[in-house]
Amino acid sequence: MTDLPILTQRRIEAAFAKGIYEEMQAELGAETAKRILTNAVIKLAKSTAAEMAAQAPGGPSLDGFRAIQPRWTAEDALRTEVVKSTATEFHFNVVKCRYSDMYRDMGLADLGAILSCNRDGAFCEGYDPKLKLARTQTLMGGASHCDFRYTYEDEASAKG
Repeated sequence: MTDLPILTQRRIEAAFAKGIYEEMQAELGAETAKRILTNAVIKLAKSTAAEMAAQAPGGPSLDGFRAIQPRWTAEDALRTEVVKSTATEFHFNVVKCRYSDMYRDMGLADLGAILSCNRDGAFCEGYDPKLKLARTQTLMGGASHCDFRYTYEDEASAKG
C-alpha cells in the first residue's frame, strides 16, 4: 500500500487506465473493455480493503472504517456532511468530489464511475463482509450529492 494521498494515486491510475482502456476498446469494443476494466477495479478495491483490514488495530470494525476516511478526503478530495454516526451506522453525503472533477478534466467522465464510484461497495466486501453500503445517487452520475449509507451488521443485528 502506498502513502500517496488517494486523489493523487487515482490520478496516476486513471492516466494509465485510460491508455489501456483505449487499446482494449479498439481491439474488443467499448462494452467488453468497460466490463474488463470494471472487473479489474473491483478486484483491486477488494484487495486494497483486505490489506487495510489486516492493518486495522483489533481487526476491521465500523470505528476502524471511520478512522481511515481521512485517506479519501485528503487534499480536500471530498467534502462530506455526516448525517448519522452510531455504533452500527455511518451515513454521510458527499457534497463536493474532486475525484469526479478530476475524471471529467482528464476526459474520463464516462469512466469515472467505473474507476472510482465502483470501488465503494467492493471495498466493503474486501474490508469486512459485515460492512454494507447503500447508495442511490452520485455526483459522478449527475446528482446533487452522493448518499453513502454504511451499516455494520454485527452478529445480533444480522440475526435480528
